[in-house]
Amino acid sequence: MSMRRTIPCIAVLLTTVGLGACGSGRPIKYYTMEVPTAPQPSTGIFPVTLLVGRITAPEILRDAPIAYRSGPNEIGTYNYHYWVEPPEVMVKLALIRELRSSGRFQSVAEVGSEAQGEFVLQGRLYDFEEVDAGNISALVTMEFHLLDRKDGRIVWTHFYSHSEPVPGKEVPDVVTALDRNLDRGLTEVSAGLDTYFSSLPPAKS
Repeated sequence: MSMRRTIPCIAVLLTTVGLGACGSGRPIKYYTMEVPTAPQPSTGIFPVTLLVGRITAPEILRDAPIAYRSGPNEIGTYNYHYWVEPPEVMVKLALIRELRSSGRFQSVAEVGSEAQGEFVLQGRLYDFEEVDAGNISALVTMEFHLLDRKDGRIVWTHFYSHSEPVPGKEVPDVVTALDRNLDRGLTEVSAGLDTYFSSLPPAKS
């Protein structure tokens, strides 16, 4: 594989964007996820205000460097390739955009906003990294559960784990595959919630 790791050196860290360590002058590159496309016309709206709570993650995914897995128990990070925000934050924002763009809910807001929702969707991001195991792939593993605030019960859960093939051998190729994989997973979450709320009896007028 031609994606070359950068070996850290003992040096004073340079915080100015664009300056690298060891006098290399190598620029730092930043990446983000694509914004979902405009929604299709909705066939119906659930009378539900859905709140999105915290998406937790391992410590390595609470920071911005892009991670890679080179063995079953070995994870590292790139020195010069960063997300614009930690993956757990990007996943939460992408999830909110996905649910809003579905047009299926009365409203979708974050926990802590002024909105008062009947249900809270929370999740856990387990994997969001490049995997080097012969062929390169982009692994996304996450789990979500829906809490009914009325009685404190978890009424719906969804687990997603998928390795998306990476056609190239550079970091931007991995980012594109992770983006595609995340979009697939969040589409599943949206569809699962749609199925759950469709099965509920209509609200009494």
